[in-house]
Formats: sequence, structure tokens, C-alpha cells
Amino acid sequence: MEETAALKGNEERVRGYCAYDWGKSAFETSVTTAIFPAWFAYLFAEANGISMKILGSEWTADAMFSAAVMIGALFVAICAPSLGVIADRRMIKMWWLRVLTVLGSVSCILLALSPYLGVSVGWVWAMVMFMVANVGLNGAGVFYNALLPHMGDDSEMDAISNKAFAAGYLGGGILLLVHLLMVTFIVDEGGSVQSWVIPFAMASSGIWWLGFAQMTFKMVPEPHIENEMEPMGLIASTKMALGEVKKTLMGIKEFRTLFIYMLAYFCFIDGINSVTALSGVFGIVVLGLTTAGLIATILIIQFVAAPAAIGFTKLAEKWGTKSALQFSLVCWCFVIVGALSFAPLELENHDEYDIQYTWDADEDTYIATAREGVNNIAALPDDDEQQWALEHEAILPVTRNTDYKNGYAVEWAYESNGSATMKSVTLNATNLAALEATMDDSRFSYSIEGGEFGNTTGLGVEHPTSLGDGKLDFIPKTARSLVWGPIGLSVFYQFLLLGVFGGALLGGSQGLARSMFGQMVPETRSAEFFGFFGFFGKVAALLGPLIYAVMTVMFDSRVGIFAISLLIVAGAIILRSVDVEDGIAVARAEDERNRERAESTA
Repeated sequence: MEETAALKGNEERVRGYCAYDWGKSAFETSVTTAIFPAWFAYLFAEANGISMKILGSEWTADAMFSAAVMIGALFVAICAPSLGVIADRRMIKMWWLRVLTVLGSVSCILLALSPYLGVSVGWVWAMVMFMVANVGLNGAGVFYNALLPHMGDDSEMDAISNKAFAAGYLGGGILLLVHLLMVTFIVDEGGSVQSWVIPFAMASSGIWWLGFAQMTFKMVPEPHIENEMEPMGLIASTKMALGEVKKTLMGIKEFRTLFIYMLAYFCFIDGINSVTALSGVFGIVVLGLTTAGLIATILIIQFVAAPAAIGFTKLAEKWGTKSALQFSLVCWCFVIVGALSFAPLELENHDEYDIQYTWDADEDTYIATAREGVNNIAALPDDDEQQWALEHEAILPVTRNTDYKNGYAVEWAYESNGSATMKSVTLNATNLAALEATMDDSRFSYSIEGGEFGNTTGLGVEHPTSLGDGKLDFIPKTARSLVWGPIGLSVFYQFLLLGVFGGALLGGSQGLARSMFGQMVPETRSAEFFGFFGFFGKVAALLGPLIYAVMTVMFDSRVGIFAISLLIVAGAIILRSVDVEDGIAVARAEDERNRERAESTA
């Protein structure tokens, strides 16, 4: 009977552990990935126009967004190891988890107030609340991950970690689907989203996170600590924590295997996280995808990653955690190389071009329209594309937007129902030749149907379908010629393939990485080491985008993505030298020493 009760108690702990991932993933998917970036850009532009000057520099909405994420992540990364030291010596892991969860989820809920605080205050409130919510999320993650070694023995670690990741992907995906349905169908007569929908999405994400966390607080007990440390003042506890962190770093040889693994983790998790973070930019800029296509891919990743994470548990049971993780990293490299082969099909029909000129015989003129879904013109008033649009305004389907406070922006013109505005234009040999001359620097395309200039097309060198100039363009060019073109698979479905295969690997690789670390971490120092684990993860999150940016500026976006794959290769190579059994033995020996030390001082 006692064994049965213990088993049921363990199952309840695991359910409570998974419930937290189910809840907090709503913030990661609906808020951080899908909705908040565009909403914040709208609030920022409404108050400041395209950009605002801070300390002599121009800051755009996306720069502000990135800074908020980075500041929150770095703050937690710096504090996490020291907080972990204290949490390993006092029974306060669950206390910290509660406090940081409330901080993050309530800040997420308070995001909903942003549009009601006035134009000048709303965007600042949104940025601050989002940054605080990220502090809560990342800080809670340190103590949440530190609970993993206490959920079961080493043989159960893979299953528990992957089950939690699966719950997170499923929970976040379900709420994201609800939010996207609301954004799509709850609209006013003009086709715009109802004003309360986005604030509701923010608030419901925070409530979802906080609500399911209550299951964790109820079902997961505080890990027991023998002879826990007496409470100390802030200054004394800070000094003690920093001293212990320094001692751990000085004694790196003692945990050599664990730190080798952390180096491997630094490389491959940077590559994986960078691919997932940058795939949206790559899809829009390089492949020419629409926002709807990206949203569909996000949903696929969520719902594919959940069962795949469980599948990798079975694989780890058969091959071992290390081998299963190595297999996932090799597969990631193939996925990245596969992504390099993706290419939009060559334009064939008139309605596939970005700018369409159609002859109207009754009016004896050309009607200019912009393809619905075409990427907008770069927004900065002094941008080259703005100057291009102004120069050819007479024959382009554009309109001047005077809503911005700083200057104006020239944009593609659309009616409120989404159909393209029709604009009568006069084409002649002179203005058409002038437009064609800009194609060497353009990312747009045009087509003329009927009239004097019928069957004339123009394709910008930077257009997604234009291949041949990049260092690695031979890969997508060959794939389009031999595979995508013959079977007629559009770039949207090519990108969905990336979502399917990436999603299948994402949950498994992340879950196995965490469980492998958990196996080699002393239970008595789990919070401290998972603090380092979080630190490595947050610092690594900065390296991948930096590499991508540098390689893209020096070469092009495909070279940038390829460079990131080298990080995963490096991580896989370093992982080969990790002796998991040795790491587990060292962790157990450390636990024994700490327990003996605690008993001797009792």
C-alpha cells in the first residue's frame, strides 16, 4: 500500500510539473511570438511615428522590443546562479517559483491596460510590463528546471522532461489557436480587429499561465533539504551566494564532465534557438512568405512538437539519452540544409506579381494594383524604398500615410475590406524604362497585361524568386529546378515542411538536453547548477542572432542560416566527449558529501 501511495504521489508531482509548462507557454507563444511584437509596433508608431530619438540615436519599435527582451534575459542570467545557491540551502524553490510566476503573469495581464492609458503612455507601459513579464518567466524557469532532478530518479528524467515540454507545446498551441481565431473573425464592419481582442489575448495569456501554475503549487512539494541554512540578511546572503558561485567556478575540474556538457549545450541550443527565432524573418525576407503562412507554421510546430517529444522519450529508452540527443542534432543540421533549398517558384501568372498593370479598354488606360499580401514598403521616411516610391508615385499603386508624427510613409494602397485599391495610371516608354532601371536594387516585381506594353514583366534582383547572386543560391536554384518546380510545391508548403520537421525535433531536443543535464546535476545543488544552465542559455541566445546578422551583412541570409548550423555541428562534436555515467557518478558523490556534511553539523 505504501508503494502504491508513493507511486501515485510521484504521478501527481509529475502532472503538477507538466501543468506549469502548459500554462507558461501561453506567454511564449501567443504573446512573445505571435501577437505582441506587431501590437507593440502599432502602439509605438501611434505615439512616436516611425522612430524616436534616444541619446542621439534613432530607435524603431523592433529595436525597443529586442532591447526589452535582452535586458530582462540578461538580468535573470546574471542573478540566477547566486539565487540558485541560496535556494539549494533553504527550502524556498517553490517560494521563488510562486513569486516570479505572479510577477510574470500579472505583468502579462497588465499589458491589457496599454491602449487605455493614453497614446503617449501606452507604448511605454507595454514595453515595461513586457520586460517585467520576461524577468518573471526567465527567473521562474530557473527554479522550475531545478525541480526536475527531484521529480524522479535518473531513469525517469527523459520521460518527465519530454512530457513537460510536450504539455507546454500543446497548452500554448491551444490558446494560440483560440487567439488567432479571435483575431481573424472578431472584426468590425471595416474588417479591422475589434479593439478589445488584443488586450483580451494579453490578459487571458497571463491568466492561463497563473491559473495552471496553481496546479503546480498544489501538487509539487518543496524538495526537502537536510539541516537547511538559517535565514540571513540580504547583504550577508548575497556575499555567501557570490562566494559559492566563485568557489564552483574555481573548482571546475571537479565537475569537468558537467561543464563540458554545458559548453556543448551552449553551442547547440544557440543554434536551435536561433533557427526558431529567425525562421520568421528568413521566411518573410528571403522566401517572401505572408504573415498567415508564418502563423500556420507556428501552430504546426506547437502541435507536432508535443507528440514528437514523447516519441524521443521512447528513442532515449532504446538508445540512451546522449545518443538520442546526438541523433536529434544531426537531424537539425539536415533540416537547416533543407531550409536552404527552399525557393519560391518562378512567377508565371499576372496575378502573382507584386505590382500589376491591367489594361482597361473602356477607360483607355492602365489600372495599377498591388498584390494582396505583398510585403510593405520600408517605413522610414528617408529610406531608399521610400524615395523610390515617391519618385515613381505617379505609376505605382501607393498612397501617402500622414498619420505618422515624424514625416510620412508611402505604402501600398488597400481598401478596408482587403482588396487592392485600383489606380488609373499613364504608362509610357519613358516612365516604364525609369521603373525598369530600378529593378537592379529592388525586391519587388511587376507585370503588364494588355495594351501597348502587354506581356512585359520586371523582376527585382532582391525579389525572393530571383536566385543566382548569393553564395549558396545554387542550392535553392537546383532544388527548384529538380524538385519544387516539377511537383508544383509552392514556398508556403515548403515552409510548412520546415515547421513539421523542425517541430518534430524541437520538443525532443530541448527535453533531452534538459534531462541529460538534470541527470548529471547534484540534487543538493540543483538550483545553483540550473542557474548556470539558464545563464548559458540566455547568453547563447545573443550569439546566434549576432552571427546571423554579421553573415547576412557580409554575404546574404542563406549564408547566415548556414553559419548557425555550424554551431549545432560544434555542439554535437563536443557532446561526443561527454561521459554521462561519469557525470552521474560525480553528482551522486557530491550529494553524499553534502548530506554527510549536513548531518555532521546537525
